[in-house]
Amino acid sequence: MVLIWGLSKGVFASTTENYADVKLPDIVSYNFDIKPILSDKCYTCHGPDVNERKAGLRLDQEEDAFKELSVTAGKYAFVKGNPLKSEAYLRMVTDNNDDLMPPSESQLHLTTHEKELIKKWIVQGATYEKHWAFIPPKKIQLTAKTAKEWEQNEIDGFVLQKIIDNNLKPSPKASKETLVRRISLDLTGLPPKSEMVKDFLADTSNEAIETLVDKLMALPSYGEKMAQAWLDVARYADSHGYQDDNYRSMWPWRDWAIHAFNKNMPYDEFLIKQLAGDLLPNASKEDVLATGFNRNHPITQEGGVILEEYRSYYVSDRANTLGKGVLGMTLECAKCHDHKYDQLSHKNYFEMYAFFNNVKEVGFEMGVGRATRLKHYADNPYITISDEDAEGVLSFINRKEGTSVNVMVMNDSLPRDAFIFNRGEYDDHGEQVYPNTPEAILPFSDALPKNRLGLAQWVIDPNNPLTSRVFVNRIWASIFGRGLVETLGDFGVQGSLPTHPALLDWLAKDFMENEWDIQNLLKKILLSATYQQSSVATEERKATDPENLLLARAGRFRMSGEMIRDYILTTSGLLHTEIGGPSVRPYQPDGLWKETTSGSGILAKYVADKGDKLYRRSLYTFWKRTSPPPGMTIFDAPTRDYCEVNRQKTNTPLQALALQNDVQMLEAARVLAQNTLANSAHDDQLVQTIFKAILIRTPKIEELKVLENYYLDAKIKFGKEKENAEKLVSIGSFKKPETDPVKTAALMLTAQVIYNLDETITKE
Repeated sequence: MVLIWGLSKGVFASTTENYADVKLPDIVSYNFDIKPILSDKCYTCHGPDVNERKAGLRLDQEEDAFKELSVTAGKYAFVKGNPLKSEAYLRMVTDNNDDLMPPSESQLHLTTHEKELIKKWIVQGATYEKHWAFIPPKKIQLTAKTAKEWEQNEIDGFVLQKIIDNNLKPSPKASKETLVRRISLDLTGLPPKSEMVKDFLADTSNEAIETLVDKLMALPSYGEKMAQAWLDVARYADSHGYQDDNYRSMWPWRDWAIHAFNKNMPYDEFLIKQLAGDLLPNASKEDVLATGFNRNHPITQEGGVILEEYRSYYVSDRANTLGKGVLGMTLECAKCHDHKYDQLSHKNYFEMYAFFNNVKEVGFEMGVGRATRLKHYADNPYITISDEDAEGVLSFINRKEGTSVNVMVMNDSLPRDAFIFNRGEYDDHGEQVYPNTPEAILPFSDALPKNRLGLAQWVIDPNNPLTSRVFVNRIWASIFGRGLVETLGDFGVQGSLPTHPALLDWLAKDFMENEWDIQNLLKKILLSATYQQSSVATEERKATDPENLLLARAGRFRMSGEMIRDYILTTSGLLHTEIGGPSVRPYQPDGLWKETTSGSGILAKYVADKGDKLYRRSLYTFWKRTSPPPGMTIFDAPTRDYCEVNRQKTNTPLQALALQNDVQMLEAARVLAQNTLANSAHDDQLVQTIFKAILIRTPKIEELKVLENYYLDAKIKFGKEKENAEKLVSIGSFKKPETDPVKTAALMLTAQVIYNLDETITKE
């Protein structure tokens, strides 16, 4: 439909599906793709009058669409049931080039199908409806389709319908070797152990995959994998940020997140504890610890700042994180003025802000120098975790006996008045506001307390149209590489539209009906035929659906920097599997921290750890905001200054160089080589053993031949350059090999080649 804002801005929405009933939402329905079509000279339904053009005709607002046009008496943009009296439609189908919309100079046009769709909508009564994301999800019944035998659960029916409608067929089921690796990566972020692979390949029952899923979900590494993505949402870091960027002791909150996922805490409880655990009746220390989620934002330790200015930043950050990370809405766009696209007002923003405004905190508590001297690593308010706590309700906290740790948390001990900030300026107060939520999403019930606990209960209300949709969409994206809504943090008008709207709604509703059970949601997806397809892209599928929006094959995408490092540590035998505890410092190039420090504080110089700490999961790597781990940022990790819900996936030369030259990567290849040599009695099995350890499959004959020739050539070369071989196998801190340095160096380089294969760093 044509939507006009102010002076000649507009979009057209064209359907991608043939629905029996066509409705125009207040903004745009999920049935539609958005395309700009109007130039600055356009004035559909405005006529040539300048004043009317300036006034603008808002066809996204129902009251405008059906009122009489001011300069064309007796005419209307839309007349319900009558396209031939609807001026907007007549402008779209006219042969008169002067009246045609969109105008010829825009070089845009409407297809015959689009024109017919608009006509059908008018004939059906020109019904307006809310933006799709503001309508609570509903489960719909699917029309029966052919190939029913392919379906394994409800997900497949929705996917199959789209595939068949586009004259495609689903892909064949992936091999068991592929599936065991894929499922393990999706649930634990690690490759499967050899025993698990052996058991799965030997299990010929119909329940083999479900058994594998249950085993993987029971592992501690499951909680680590799930928490890894949540750390981006929660903007978790081990430093305060800003210029001085000193240490903060927030790692116990990170351990809580791991613990919550491993105990399969329902998502609604997970959110309530983090948003308002301190306000729960008889709140435990664990409940209070969970609220560290709200204190993960950057905090300045630079003297000379204006206290209230920075305090207001912290409050805004909490509201923004709720918007993007939980509701999938760009709340921050309404901080300075009414939202330009979504139904969020300037007042709405500060009503949400008011929920987070009562914490007894200041914009600047102390400078970095004093904080370092006093070992003050948590600004007020905070809780202290002692031996007694660690032996009781906080037994999941991994800390040394006899040491205590302070963790920043929330409280509402300092009630404050809240005001609209005119144009977002903290010191320019407008109207006083009170805690409330945007009515366009869901009105705030009078039965709820006007505090963060009431807000949390509003967030997880079954009638809230966003919370469940946003989470299941993010889970879907983590598995398929792309969400059903591509813009994971923006379900508003400027966000992407669902590729499978009915499926998204079904999953969201089913998630709530099953008590927000995250493992149940994951299991349903992993047991679907959709998930278990091969990821091979045939020429037909690439031509018809190059981005795999129809899901006629499995997703195939590069793993994150954390997963790549963890994968290499695991397959080499180096990974130290200790859960939780203070963050660690693995290898890192010299001098990086010096480039981003003011010269004071305990984070001025990076000193790598020793021993097992070098080989912990990447989840535990120390995260300094002004200088995040380079091995992660090269692979698109964020700084964690703000909430992020979706990492980019780039392909750069730096990534290849890191895989080829990073000390951790070379050391892993060396350790795998020396362990293989020490445990293998047959030289002709060395390369195949290395290959299977890394890729969890048997190499093809041609693959094995190329790699064996490479190994033999390298062995000959190092036989002539023994000094270079000894130098190569000395890389890294792990104990040096007792095996032949020539063989070790040659096999090490062979392992490195396999580690650098696209297949190794890709989940497929």
